[in-house]
Amino acid sequence: MYWEDEKDENTPYVVPDDVVDLVYRINCRSLPLDHAHSFSTAVRDHLSWIDEEERAGIHLIHGAESGNGWIRPDDASNELLHLSHRSRMTLRVPKHRIEDAHTLSGQKLDIDGHSLEVGKATVKLLSTLPTQFARYVVVPEELGQEDEEAFMAYAVEQLRELGIKVRKLLCGRGHAIRHPDGDVHTRSLMLADLDVEEAVTLQQRGIGAHRTMGCGLFIPHKGIRAVHKMTADKQS
Repeated sequence: MYWEDEKDENTPYVVPDDVVDLVYRINCRSLPLDHAHSFSTAVRDHLSWIDEEERAGIHLIHGAESGNGWIRPDDASNELLHLSHRSRMTLRVPKHRIEDAHTLSGQKLDIDGHSLEVGKATVKLLSTLPTQFARYVVVPEELGQEDEEAFMAYAVEQLRELGIKVRKLLCGRGHAIRHPDGDVHTRSLMLADLDVEEAVTLQQRGIGAHRTMGCGLFIPHKGIRAVHKMTADKQS
């Protein structure tokens, strides 16, 4: 005999702490707009274990002018991100690496000649918001940089493998991240109408390559409607 009770909708969902974000205070005036590789290298020089952790990632730092990250300045060679005292850097780490990641506090990172002093970190649980956004998801080379439909199909397949039902998905424009081995081509991706378990799973697991360069990492977003309208207006 097999008997499964119905889920109690009145039981509050408890966000698991097996993967968390560590949010560090920083002292840094400015960074190159495209700081993904240099920032990743600087962090990994101090936290060599991060490459071994499948669920670890390094969020890129975004200044006020980057807004929600959907539209970014285009001239990566000359643009700088000017940071305020409210700016933070964030690592996504599994629970058993939290103490190891705290050793980054007090270090001074050199990011293409820009100094970043790392302060104390606080632990932040992952979000249960139903809309989740990744600024950069790597486009596999075999798909081609301009084939948006192929990328969407790829993303849907990756999400289904995570057990995530795709209800609303919006793909943003392409963005190239500089890398010594050649540009890494990415697109932004937003999902809406996720249930709480799906939202947390998406943040825990992410999709695609280059997590230590800020790719494939999802963060909460307040909603998809405004972005969808903005995209439609640009195309009309």
